Amino acid sequence: MDFSQYEHYGFDRVSAFNLSTGYQERSYQTHWHSYGEILLVGPGTTNIFMVNQKNYELSEGDFLLIWPMEMHAIIDADRKESLVIQFSNAFMNSLFDLQRIMHAYRNLHVLSVRSHPRLVSRLRAIADQMKEIFLAAGPDRELRCCMLLMEFMLILDEHREEFIPETHSGDTYSYTDTVMRRMIMVTDYIINNLTADDLSQNAMADMAGISKDYFSRIFRSITGMNYSKWLNMIRLDKATELLADRERTMTEIAMLSGFQSISSFNRVFRAEKGMAPGEYRMLLMSSGDSSRKAEGDAP
Repeated sequence: MDFSQYEHYGFDRVSAFNLSTGYQERSYQTHWHSYGEILLVGPGTTNIFMVNQKNYELSEGDFLLIWPMEMHAIIDADRKESLVIQFSNAFMNSLFDLQRIMHAYRNLHVLSVRSHPRLVSRLRAIADQMKEIFLAAGPDRELRCCMLLMEFMLILDEHREEFIPETHSGDTYSYTDTVMRRMIMVTDYIINNLTADDLSQNAMADMAGISKDYFSRIFRSITGMNYSKWLNMIRLDKATELLADRERTMTEIAMLSGFQSISSFNRVFRAEKGMAPGEYRMLLMSSGDSSRKAEGDAP
């Protein structure tokens, strides 16, 4: 596989949030980055974007959601009045609810003004506030914009029933604040102990002090996915971080990420990323020079 077409951009200018507009170029090559993007489409007769090898033809006022580490490109679009909002993966993972929303909606990429007018109208108002605050360049603009980003995600989550085919999240269950705190405790433990001997659902239910069946139902309700799927996603997040260290072997990366064998690591990685871990590492290494030259730049 030829990785020369890919570029990797850092997100070092700010710690959690960035916003930009006014691009002249109509296209941008396939690339990826560790931060996520929310793109508000501006006016224009042609607005075609690609995410994970799938093309989307959008209209003015539509939102395009690009989650961290997703391959994407701008095929042909009028970008002069489009708005690009960027958020760090570390910020999203800092709060369990943001983490839950990001993982639950990771298959959702388009919010159409035609299909979801009320939702898009509410989100457009949030995006306009972000733009006004960020471009005013006040001393607290990052904090204010991050607060609005959280509101953006909460509003999206309020409309979850509109996106069941994309999120595969059907049933919802009520739970107390005590149970929620226990679930946060469990997920924090998992994230910080991926090499623990027993991260089974039974063990985590015991840690939370609830039955396995109740744990399973609550976990799916909170995260939008079953426990095994979520655990694999957390392991892959760790693995992609470790793959940037060329001194580590694949076996070491698999073990430190909590995978029990190279074969299971390869299988899960390919299913999620569409390529083998070794191919992904080649992408990281080949794009390193481009990353340093374009550090802080946004497509």
